[in-house]
Amino acid sequence: MFHKIIKTTTLAACLTLLAAPTNAQDLLARQAPVDKKMRAVDSIAIQKLFQAEEFEDPAAELYPNWEDDHINMYGSVELPNEYRIDLRGFCMPTTNRIVTSNYGYRPRFRRQHKGIDVNANLGDTIRAAFDGKVRVVDFQQGGYGNVVVIRHSNGLETVYGHLSRHLTKKGAALKAGDPIGLAGSTGRSTGTHLHFETRLLGEYIDPAKLFDFAAQDVTGDYYVFKGRGRGTLLGKHEAGMQTGTDTDVRYNSSESPAAKAQAQKDARQAARTRLHKVRKGETLYSIARKHGVSVDRLRRMNGLRSKSKIRPGQILKYS
Repeated sequence: MFHKIIKTTTLAACLTLLAAPTNAQDLLARQAPVDKKMRAVDSIAIQKLFQAEEFEDPAAELYPNWEDDHINMYGSVELPNEYRIDLRGFCMPTTNRIVTSNYGYRPRFRRQHKGIDVNANLGDTIRAAFDGKVRVVDFQQGGYGNVVVIRHSNGLETVYGHLSRHLTKKGAALKAGDPIGLAGSTGRSTGTHLHFETRLLGEYIDPAKLFDFAAQDVTGDYYVFKGRGRGTLLGKHEAGMQTGTDTDVRYNSSESPAAKAQAQKDARQAARTRLHKVRKGETLYSIARKHGVSVDRLRRMNGLRSKSKIRPGQILKYS
């Protein structure tokens, strides 16, 4: 009898031990979808944060500074050996298809023409070629006349000269296609047209290598800048068919309605999520004060302890 009790007890203990991992696995299985959903929401929200920062300082990894008084202020800056410029998401700056003067040396004027001239009618709307931020809005009597310079997220800076009127201001964050001015003949100009330049770190690139005004299209998906005056066009297959950086929720047509509904729900939740990227010198107190929340709330939302330290570049939720 005693041996039977011991045997029964031992068997029960073994069954308990065997059941424990199963219970743990069940718990992990139930938790996994929740974690996956939260990661999806966080990744969308973080992507939106980075896009907002891109509007604040476009192509910050490439340009050494931001200066809004001079068109070309890079001087002896070192150019990259190779830099890929994303030409997708473009807008033609004018709907006019006629190029009246090409890029290159002009024997008649004995000087280099550092952009192209596109025919335009007085008052035609001129638009931003890509997403970016306005760096210069100026008037130059003996040169560009009314001019706008935009720095774009893809690394380019575009210059729009001889405008009759500005429709934007310094520091404005623009989407491709936003109006920036009206066509005119101000400055050193012999007739109404758009003078259009494309540059990388102040180095001129022939706009015809990037834009086909006759076809109202770009010449490829990417342009690979290679040192001074050289470059290569890449199509989608050559560039690896990269996806865009927009925050739209994308899903396959073969996905179930439930999966599509979940993706849309994640997007709505991400839209409500507010993130802050920690900058040098910031503290939890200064961040909490900036966003109108308590330090305790910041700690709870981000799993921080009372002695936890934050570091520059760290992403914190505050709403």
